[in-house]
Order: sequence, then structure tokens, then C-alpha cells
Amino acid sequence: MPNKISHLVTKDYLVTHETFELEYDSKTDMLVTKPIPLDLDKYYDPNNYISHSDNGNTLLEKIYQFVKKYTLNKKVHLINKHANQGKGLLDIGCGTGEFLYNAKNKNWKTIGVEVNEYARRKAIAKNITTFKSLTELDEQKFEVITLWHVLEHLPNLEEQISKIKSLLKKNGTLIIAVPNYKSYDAQYYKQYWAAYDTPRHLWHFSQKAIKEVFAKEQLTVTETIPMFFDSYYVSLLSEKYKNETSNYLKAFYRGFISNWRAKSSGEYSSLIYVLKNK
Repeated sequence: MPNKISHLVTKDYLVTHETFELEYDSKTDMLVTKPIPLDLDKYYDPNNYISHSDNGNTLLEKIYQFVKKYTLNKKVHLINKHANQGKGLLDIGCGTGEFLYNAKNKNWKTIGVEVNEYARRKAIAKNITTFKSLTELDEQKFEVITLWHVLEHLPNLEEQISKIKSLLKKNGTLIIAVPNYKSYDAQYYKQYWAAYDTPRHLWHFSQKAIKEVFAKEQLTVTETIPMFFDSYYVSLLSEKYKNETSNYLKAFYRGFISNWRAKSSGEYSSLIYVLKNK
């Protein structure tokens, strides 16, 4: 039996409407976007890509910004649980710097990495020290490293994980949030599931996949935390992709059902993984 088989075909609903295949890797239980474009920058149009914006003009943007503000406090509370305030925090893919801004106000020593120039300028405007690449960090080490819905975007996955490991102190904490393609909303919406977000999302993780890819670097999952709001937001976008209209009632229903089923299965739309560098 081949290690890699076709899972489904989806497309870029956000910018180009190009078609992409999701290939299943049975070794890691992960889906891989094929082909991976050589020029990924053109798929991150700041007018369309909501996580690189602080705007709240449309209803969808208002919902996104409201949920973001609520979850920011939850994220800071989570890092406080795993390390003392005043320690070093690196946020990879920091976007416009909102999370680091809040953490800095709670006495964390913050550094961000953001490849997108538009988002990086917004982070720097908030007085957040922000670099374009991990290679600019030299030999620095951090107590906590976070990637909030970023890991799925990174090319050369194994190389990136190895670099992240090198930046983490012994007994340090790595916190990662990623979509879960085994959730109910993913199974229901299939190729229209917004969290596939091809080709910006290159890798699509299950809980097993996260454990597999990080075990190679001796990073161990110690806690898995659901992101309850994601099922509603992803369902809203998925409804739009599937039916070309934003049906809020249908989206809320599907998001609710996804969370309800995940109570027993553990397969929430998105999950936060806490990993330790032993």
C-alpha cells in the first residue's frame, strides 16, 4: 500500500481560485497540499487575508476581531501557566502583533517573527521587536515559543521544527494552535472546509500527526486544549465557499454540532498543543 494517496481536491477560495490536491501521508496521518507553489506571497493579499489586518469594517471582520480580543487574554493566561512573567517569549508568525502587545503589557520580554511586510509594519508600530526570519535571532533561547495558526503555513516543515527546537530552552514550552482535519466540520464541509485554506496551509494535522512530527525532535505533547470559537468561524466561511452566501444560522448550527460531537471524540475544529522540551 502506498504511503501517500489522494484525499480530496479543493481550491483557493480567497485569492486565485486555483485547484489543489490534498495528499494523505499514512506514515504521519497528515494531509499535504499539492502542488506547493514556488511563490506563496501572492496568495497573501492583505485586502483579503483577515489575520494580516486589524480592520473591523465588514460583519465578518467585526466577528473575527471580537473573538480575537477575547482569545488574546486566554492565550496570555496560558503562557503564564507554563512560565513566569518577565521571561522570554517568541511568537512565530506574530501577524500584526496583538498577542505580543498584550503579553508585553503583562511584563513578558517579547520578540516576534513575521514574514509578511504589511503585517510586520503594524507589529513594529505597536513597539514590538519584530524580525522577518528566524535566522535573524542568532543564538537566542526562549522559555516559551508560540505559533498561533502558523505551523500549517511554514514550508520545509521538518527543517522549521528543528530550528524552533534550537531556539527553545531546556524544559521550555512550545505552544501550537492548528486546525484539525478530523473534526466534524471538516468532515461535513469536505472540499469547502475553510480551514484547508490551500495553498496558504501546506500541512493539515491530526492529533497523531502533531505527536509524530514533533517526536522526531524529542518534543512531547503534554496538554491538548480545544478552541471552541473556531468551529463557528470556520463554518461561517465554509458556508460562504459552499453556497456563495453567508448563512449565519446554518454556520452556527454546524459549529455547535462540531463542538458537541467533539465532547466525546476530542476532535475539535482547532486544537492548541502544549509541548515540552525535556
